[in-house]
Amino acid sequence: MNQHRRIVISLGGLALGDEVGQQIERVRQIAPALLDVIQAEDEVIITHGNGPQVHTIQRAFAVASTSDEKVPVIDLPECGAMSQGYIGYHLQQALAAEMHKRVYRGHVATVVTQIEVDADDPSFDHPTKEIGPRLTKEQAESLAQQDPTFKFVRSGTGYRRVVASPRPRKVVEYESILNLLDNDFIVIACGGGGIPVVRDTDDYGCYTGVPAIIEKDWAAEFLGDNCDADLFVFLTNVDCVYLGFGTRGQQPVGDLTVRQARAYADAGEFGTDSMEPKVRAAIRFCEERPDRECIIGSIVRAADVVAGRSGTRIHY
Repeated sequence: MNQHRRIVISLGGLALGDEVGQQIERVRQIAPALLDVIQAEDEVIITHGNGPQVHTIQRAFAVASTSDEKVPVIDLPECGAMSQGYIGYHLQQALAAEMHKRVYRGHVATVVTQIEVDADDPSFDHPTKEIGPRLTKEQAESLAQQDPTFKFVRSGTGYRRVVASPRPRKVVEYESILNLLDNDFIVIACGGGGIPVVRDTDDYGCYTGVPAIIEKDWAAEFLGDNCDADLFVFLTNVDCVYLGFGTRGQQPVGDLTVRQARAYADAGEFGTDSMEPKVRAAIRFCEERPDRECIIGSIVRAADVVAGRSGTRIHY
């Protein structure tokens, strides 16, 4: 590896906790490990999930709007922006506190990040990403009458709203991110997969937010590619990638080539919900430039993971 690298570190949304107090505690715990990496003079972009946080924001406004007509229902683009802001705020505070302890002069900035998607992406015609609380049939029908763009599917014992999951095309603020890196900032960006936006041809080509969810692992990889990163790191709740995860015969994997990773993913070794998207994103990242690599490991061992002493290394 090069001595000075540009690294994208992706923190899982669940790894940050389910509520504000827990999140503050978690980011304070991981800040020292993140700063150990940053003090090695690597350029670092931190991105993160936001599923639990967006759910909390949506639910709060939904409940408030039913008891006070002056409180609006807030849709996904705004919820995504809010979550990026307060998760970034907590990360900034945690990193700044750790810098103060170490008498380390550094800068941290959060970029509320938009990601351009194609308005004609096929996923908009066939939304599948379930969001929000489970509703009764009557509640779902009432919401659909209020807003005909809302679509619902049967989910367990109730109904949930579904939205599109389009592919990213461009990180709108990538030049701002690069500018901050060039000026020695730790950058927090693209939280929760970014805010999906489309070009508005009726408004001079400006961007308009759309109610959709970009798969956060796709977006993290896309961010790394747009910013020409050398290393892509997933920090999760597990130590590494496992074969047969959750079975008695599960086996930890320390090293995978792109070819091996693809073969295992195609065979269904990594499931479909959590690890497979990360492995697929790692494959795409490494294929874009053969000297790149991706490491997947535990959030509590962040420094060891980034240094290659822990986790699963995926490379060309």
